[in-house]
Amino acid sequence: MGTQADRQIPVHTRPEGVTDDEVKAAGVLSNALETVERARGALYDFHQLIGHADLMLDEVVELLRSSGNDELADQIEGELMGRNVVEGRWTFQLVEEFDENYWSFFRECEQVVRDKLAGGVSHLFEAEMKERRRTHGLRHHEARP
Repeated sequence: MGTQADRQIPVHTRPEGVTDDEVKAAGVLSNALETVERARGALYDFHQLIGHADLMLDEVVELLRSSGNDELADQIEGELMGRNVVEGRWTFQLVEEFDENYWSFFRECEQVVRDKLAGGVSHLFEAEMKERRRTHGLRHHEARP
C-alpha cells in the first residue's frame, strides 16, 4: 500500500462524476491563466522599465544643459519627458485597465470553471499527471511532503 507520504494528496482527488474531458478543460484553462499571469508580469516589467527610462531623462536634460545644448534639452524635457506611451495613457493606466478589464475577469472565469467542473480542486490535471508519472515507493517520487 505504501507509506502515508506515498499516497495521493486527498485535496487533489478527482470529485466523483467528473469526466476526463472536464478535468482536462479545467487544467487547460488553469494553464491559460498561468500564461496570462506571466503576461501580466511582463506588463509590470514594461511599466517599470518605461518609468525608469523616463526618470533617466532628468540626467539627459541636465547633461545637455551643462554642455550648452539648451535647445535639445528643451525638446527632451518638453516633448519626451512624461509623454504618454499610448494615446492618453501612461503605463500605470495600461496596467490598471488590464487588471480591471481582463486579468480579474480571467481569474473569475477560471475559478467558476474549476468550481463547477472539478469541485474547486486546483491543479487536479497536474496532480493526476504526477500520480501517473511518479514511481511509487521511490524517494523523491512521494505524493506529498
